[in-house]
Amino acid sequence: MSEQIVDREQIARALAEDIGRGDATTLACVAESAQAQGRIFTRRAGVIAGLPIVTEVFRQVDPRIQVELAVDDGTHVAPETTLVTLSGPARGILTGERVALNFLGRLSGIATLAAQCVTATEGTRAQIVDTRKTTPGLRALEKYAVRMGGGKNHRFGLDDGILIKDNHIVASGGVAQAVANARVHAHHLLRIEVECDTLAQVRQALDAGAEAILLDNMPPAQMREAVALIRAQRPTTVIEASGGIGTDPAKIRAVAETGVDLISIGALTHSVANLDLSLEFIAAG
Repeated sequence: MSEQIVDREQIARALAEDIGRGDATTLACVAESAQAQGRIFTRRAGVIAGLPIVTEVFRQVDPRIQVELAVDDGTHVAPETTLVTLSGPARGILTGERVALNFLGRLSGIATLAAQCVTATEGTRAQIVDTRKTTPGLRALEKYAVRMGGGKNHRFGLDDGILIKDNHIVASGGVAQAVANARVHAHHLLRIEVECDTLAQVRQALDAGAEAILLDNMPPAQMREAVALIRAQRPTTVIEASGGIGTDPAKIRAVAETGVDLISIGALTHSVANLDLSLEFIAAG
């Protein structure tokens, strides 16, 4: 399931940040001629994302290191599962260890959380999507990890969709005027979505012709009423729920059962815990 996600310059920057002028500990303790075998494994169950980056990290540190991937990105794994086996110069393996684990642990944590949220929507029409609340510089990777967990991506940046939020509405002078302004500038392939806090705003967005409506911070009962209103007036409108939903399966399920099409969750990328991974050397003999 893996995609082309390797950015060599990004990985080089991460290595330079970590190594600096050299790995003082490894250079002092480990002979240049020392060889080693090791494995990267997970201490907890999860969904894996970021394995191609691990390969590139060790290639940049020392191309003599042999990297074998035991699973693919997107794989659900049990605790103690071996993900990667390594062999070659011990110095290189030790020097690349932290950067490789940082990338892999972060992305696998996102994929794991996304998968848990997706499971909570089973049997409904709702799809889990991410947001732009990503780590600066890591958006492409973090959104990739969401996909590996079975989630979908919201817009990647400000340039690939119009989402009129509360401050846009205030600055424009109202929902109708904001949508009218957007319509002038949007090309025919660019969907216009309006964030609505109240049923009154939902009606205004429908009257203005918005193609998508985001129900922001609404309790499930109000959300269900909004969905019924939208479906009755314009069935093709995409309905998104967002704001304060979090990653609790019960809360996600309650939102999904209101009939929305999308549930966007910022916590997928801004509050996730890394998957617990480790690299251990395998003793010879």
